[in-house]
Amino acid sequence: MKIFFVSLGCDKNLSDSEQMLGILTRNGHEITGSEEEAEAIIVNTCCFIKDARDESVQTILEMAEYRKTGPCRAFIVTGCMAQRYRQEILDEIPEVDAVLGTASYDAILQALAAADHKERYSLFRDIDHLVQDAENGRILTTGGHYGYLKIAEGCDKHCTYCIIPQLRGHYRSVPMERLERQAADMAEQGVRELILVAQETTVYGTDLYGKKSLPELLRRLCRISGLRWIRILYCYPEEIDDELIAVMREEKKICHYLDLPIQHASDRILKRMGRRTSREDLVSVVKKLRREIPDIVLRTTLITGFPGETEEDHKILMEFVDEMEFDRLGVFTYSREDDTPAASMPDQVPEEIKTKRQEDLMLLQQEISADKGQAHIGQEMLVMIEGKVSGESAYIGRTYGDAPKVDGYIFVQTGELLMTGDFVRVTVTGAMEYDLIGEITDELAQ
Repeated sequence: MKIFFVSLGCDKNLSDSEQMLGILTRNGHEITGSEEEAEAIIVNTCCFIKDARDESVQTILEMAEYRKTGPCRAFIVTGCMAQRYRQEILDEIPEVDAVLGTASYDAILQALAAADHKERYSLFRDIDHLVQDAENGRILTTGGHYGYLKIAEGCDKHCTYCIIPQLRGHYRSVPMERLERQAADMAEQGVRELILVAQETTVYGTDLYGKKSLPELLRRLCRISGLRWIRILYCYPEEIDDELIAVMREEKKICHYLDLPIQHASDRILKRMGRRTSREDLVSVVKKLRREIPDIVLRTTLITGFPGETEEDHKILMEFVDEMEFDRLGVFTYSREDDTPAASMPDQVPEEIKTKRQEDLMLLQQEISADKGQAHIGQEMLVMIEGKVSGESAYIGRTYGDAPKVDGYIFVQTGELLMTGDFVRVTVTGAMEYDLIGEITDELAQ
């Protein structure tokens, strides 16, 4: 069958999508970029926050129209929204032929076969089941020069605003040997940058090996030939220890970059969020990382308008951001999610106040980012090429300090012919609020 596939949400969801694509293509199905030509449509959904949920609903309704007319004879919905609203989807959208839960996406062939035989199909394994992803044959959708390696599933933190434990289950690490084989296969497919993801990467291995084993996993992955950069996302600050810092410092392939989702800096709000840090803890972690790895780039995410957040709490957060000067920062307004403790908390903050506080933080970060960009002018940096600027003698690239899709770019001026995934040395000649400009100063960096 010709299959049109839509993957929504985070990079962890994308990893599941790529596994499904691999299963489908290995079994003779063809992936098409045209909804009109598709004989089957699959949507891997997200519902982490309201905006993601709205996008998933809109996409499902749009794709349902193709099920009514034309060649499409199978419409399958998977992922977090399918897990959370399985019965509502089946009851209210008759065009949907099959629904798979987050722990059942490897049953995509069975769902497709049932739909093709005009049988409605749903499978929702125990939420704590760990899908045994294929160790090779995954279809990379990122362009092939970088890829996401999901090292664990689920979460045990139970932050009061978060629905993820109900959708993804308890924390389950993927065995180290399996991850090594997946990473080696990705490297053979041309991946130069391997990005480690999970709901939380820092506690990897505690369930399997009785201790935090991310440092050991990193050392093993660094031995895989072909990989140039290894990047770590979703590191909870309270779990960062000396062993992790040491391996980052010692292994040359590991990018000096960490993503620390701290969410807030007011002790009162952190406690209401169910977070396990204080402002003092966060300051200590950031200072230690910068002391031990002076060129480290730190990214964080924040939430504004959490129930009970006052102007004083917002001021504390603004002062914290101003003091810490994070290299990269994203801000979300609080999304009230049913079945979470925060949803029933008193003192819910009006939307306009959430948005105003979000804007305050982003304007402050814009100034910080602009200053940091100016400080890079004159520096030589290693850059991975992402693509060419249409109609110009320039390319788009990323430094070690920029994760794909969420951070900035560097625009590289050169008359040379470069390919996506090439590494070049670039001298920074200019800076914008979030992006850099540079000129190539060296041949391809091997």
